[in-house]
Amino acid sequence: MALEQAVAAPFCSRQLADMGADVIKVERPDGGDFARGYDRVLNGLSAHFAWLNRGKRSITLDVRTERDREVFARLLERSDVFIHNLAPGAVERLGLGYDQLAVKLPRLIWCGISGYGPDGPYRDKKAYDLLVQAESGVVSVTGSADAPAKVGVSIADIASGLYGYSSILAALLNRQRTGAGDRIDISMLECLTEWMMPPLYWWHGSGQIPQRCGVRHSMIVPYGAYRCADGAVNFAIQNEREWRRLCDQVLGMPALADDERFAGNAARLRNRAELEAMIEERLGRDTRAEVLVRLDQAGIANGAVNDVAEVAGHRQLAARGRWVSVDSPVGSIPALLPPHNLQHAPPRLGAVPALGQHTREILAELGFEEN
Repeated sequence: MALEQAVAAPFCSRQLADMGADVIKVERPDGGDFARGYDRVLNGLSAHFAWLNRGKRSITLDVRTERDREVFARLLERSDVFIHNLAPGAVERLGLGYDQLAVKLPRLIWCGISGYGPDGPYRDKKAYDLLVQAESGVVSVTGSADAPAKVGVSIADIASGLYGYSSILAALLNRQRTGAGDRIDISMLECLTEWMMPPLYWWHGSGQIPQRCGVRHSMIVPYGAYRCADGAVNFAIQNEREWRRLCDQVLGMPALADDERFAGNAARLRNRAELEAMIEERLGRDTRAEVLVRLDQAGIANGAVNDVAEVAGHRQLAARGRWVSVDSPVGSIPALLPPHNLQHAPPRLGAVPALGQHTREILAELGFEEN
């Protein structure tokens, strides 16, 4: 059962729904999950809500009323997992904190997703994706030298949702051995700080803060997008063997591989401005298509810098049949198969629910009559 809103917890519970779990989404009668109102761009449906909530059953409950609290309690008794991402302290005020529930429901797996965790000086602060991207330092290493930037998708929410999902799977496995439920506390800040460890280790080891460098890598050179005559190519050099092949087979400058200014990644990093100018001057004589052929022949990882429309029509996704359709309150909409890819447990992509669509059905299962 999920008492959730916005992105982090819904993304967590949607993974479970895709894998076949019966996810019951509890929503307020007066509008439900506020992500339903973010926009109406998908034939009248919110893009975020459609992405996050397929395959779930929606029931509307007002847990401030005695009768709906009883329904909620009955739902909890039947649930293996309780997921929430309400504001700090909200579930405790509703009597739904872990310590409050564990006495009655010792097998319940309780998963709370918050901005900063259940204790510490930030425990009561509200948190949204942009705020956590900035608080964790992600914004400080993203963007150009002139200006920081947030990542263009909700990585704090996505990271915490995925850590919640994997933790729930681990807790379910552990319960098979011990018979006991567990408490899971996922902090968005801690999730993104884990992802920030390479820059943090860089600072610990060198005393230097990695610099923002747009679509280039802050610690490896050359790595990123470089201009050709008609646009950019994206490639990555991971070792000295690849560096030599780049110089010889792609740039046509074999002597560059032995230039002491660029001998090893540390030297290339120190002299990156000079080196990257040389690379772009050479690649600027050729088209992207010509450079990509040489990169492929040299065995150097490369790719396109696609926009959203190009990703939607990506031939690799099409070739692997990743796009499917799911039902929704506004009709059939496109959906991307989840990347779990278990051969013997294919995903189950259910419909996006209307607000309260399954209230009568769920009440009947619990032995209640609809008001």
